[in-house]
Amino acid sequence: MAATSLWRRVAGLLGGMLAASGARAVDVPVDQAEAMVHVYQGGGVTASGPALLVRKGLAERVSLSGSYYIDAVSNASIDVVTTASPFKEKRTEYGLGVDYAVRDALITLSTSASREPDYDSGSVSLDVSQETFGGMTTVALGYTRGADEVRKKDDPGFAEDVTRWQYRLGITQILTPRWLASANFEIVSEDGFLGSPYRAARVFGAAVPERNPSTRSSRSLKLRVIGDVGSGARTAVRGEYRYFWDTWDIRAHTTEFGVSRYFGDAWLADAFLRLYSQSAALFYSDNAPGETTFVSRNRQLSTFNSVGLGAKVSYTFKQVPGQYELKAHGSYELVQFKFKDFTDIRTGSPYAFNANVLQLFVSASF
Repeated sequence: MAATSLWRRVAGLLGGMLAASGARAVDVPVDQAEAMVHVYQGGGVTASGPALLVRKGLAERVSLSGSYYIDAVSNASIDVVTTASPFKEKRTEYGLGVDYAVRDALITLSTSASREPDYDSGSVSLDVSQETFGGMTTVALGYTRGADEVRKKDDPGFAEDVTRWQYRLGITQILTPRWLASANFEIVSEDGFLGSPYRAARVFGAAVPERNPSTRSSRSLKLRVIGDVGSGARTAVRGEYRYFWDTWDIRAHTTEFGVSRYFGDAWLADAFLRLYSQSAALFYSDNAPGETTFVSRNRQLSTFNSVGLGAKVSYTFKQVPGQYELKAHGSYELVQFKFKDFTDIRTGSPYAFNANVLQLFVSASF
């Protein structure tokens, strides 16, 4: 019980971002409803739309959830404007889930499906979290299988499949009455059409369709430490590091630092800094000097780094412990991308851009 109280205290200081992973496994998630509006703008791409989430418990051991998400995308990215025409499209995603608490374990079964004009995606996931050592340690296991269909606009004869398998293992450990640590390991395997039917590569300066391998396996390890460092001010800090590597020879590092603090009983502020860097895939080339089996000029497979600086503010309108809580949230992040070996062919200079991410949402637990 002491372990649960500590986790909830620290998770609350972080604006609820970690609450789902920190609650006791024997407790199903609380009844909740969320409504959000999100906006992304950067690199010629604008994506916006609403998102809804509703969760309702049945008796004391079962909780059902449903979600709805829309992305209205206006795309004039550098890939589009240099090889094709800007376009607009809409992506819609639905999700369903059920949580079941049994003994010291929480079992979650979920499914999601999304659709857009030239891409359909669906997945099924199973996750199990188990408390051990009197609640001091929580072990989580997860598996997801996804199946996608890739199509091409104005080409009804083009249809390719993608199958994905994802395996997850996580451990959360209470170190002291004020500090928590977690480690999460993930394996993802993909098979099928892993490129874009629209994207072009360059060979001797000439545009050719990109050719990616049909299989890819990746691994990632994420370490996180979070602690309550405030006395009367209720302040928490966190540090995270993630290492990613795959069979395409991409290596990526993500480091994040954050701090959260309550101002009075109603206001909670969170600020963070995220640093990311990655190396290029084996077959990536800005302008290949010769024909090879695989070739791509996808900038997401190139060598680049990004810096993200963000903040989040939460305000509690009304709170009745044990009955209901109503909150409003707003977050903003500025991300700067710099590419080392991807050239803007319009200027001949290395490509770079800034992106803005805005989220506004309200949540109610009852």
